[in-house]
Amino acid sequence: MKKFNRFALGLCVAGTFVFAAAAQDSSASIPKVLQITREYVKPGKAGMVHETTESVFVSAMRKAKWPTNYIGMTSLSGKSRALFLTSYPSLEAWQKDSDAVQKNEGLSATTDSAYMADGALLDSMDQGVFYFQEEMSLRPRADLSQFRYMEVSSYHVKPGKEKEWAEVVKIVKTTYEKSIPDAHWGMFEMLYGGEAGTYLVLSGHKSLAEIDQSFGQGKAFEAAVGEEGMKSLDQKFGDCVDVVQHQLFAFNPHMSYVKDEWIKADPDFWKP
Repeated sequence: MKKFNRFALGLCVAGTFVFAAAAQDSSASIPKVLQITREYVKPGKAGMVHETTESVFVSAMRKAKWPTNYIGMTSLSGKSRALFLTSYPSLEAWQKDSDAVQKNEGLSATTDSAYMADGALLDSMDQGVFYFQEEMSLRPRADLSQFRYMEVSSYHVKPGKEKEWAEVVKIVKTTYEKSIPDAHWGMFEMLYGGEAGTYLVLSGHKSLAEIDQSFGQGKAFEAAVGEEGMKSLDQKFGDCVDVVQHQLFAFNPHMSYVKDEWIKADPDFWKP
């Protein structure tokens, strides 16, 4: 049952990658498209060295008063890397934003130069585009301004097993909804940039203590499902999922271009 238990725990105390400073939790306020840029940093080039090059992008965006914000995070597990997360209401909005950057000569010139400097620090870079799955999400949060850590859980569903995967998620969602009222998460499915059938559960935390507390939620979930129910659920999960990964990241204010409201709410963190 350990394989499924970690899946359940990955859904605990979760938030979604969205950049609207909404006051209430509402799936209607969550943009549908999430772009993730992943930069693998060379040994010895992380920390302040990488932050310095990334701060050029942030300064350029702020100088241009660009309307599209993003969050930068650095890895606390796995290979040394940074993630940059940008959300859009649609693929069309993503295209319009990209086109507008290219048409802004001042911004393009600055970012092109910054890309060259940043590239010298990297081993590799890739990008993925994900789509928000509302039916697979439970009470997702729309405001990440107070979060400081992010768990990124990735699940790859075997070809032809999407229906079984949806059934597993539905069972988990229904159980948490009834037995654990504080549970909330958002799920995204990969559209472009990787293997089809890849799903992300992104879990925001104000502190690592919240992750400690989430293990208690996992036990409450097991109690609600029951021993036989867990055996059945574990079997269903193993039948439809072949790869599972869990990684931990820390929000990095030096690499993030966030809303003014976020900075005003917590200037000590977002504008150190």
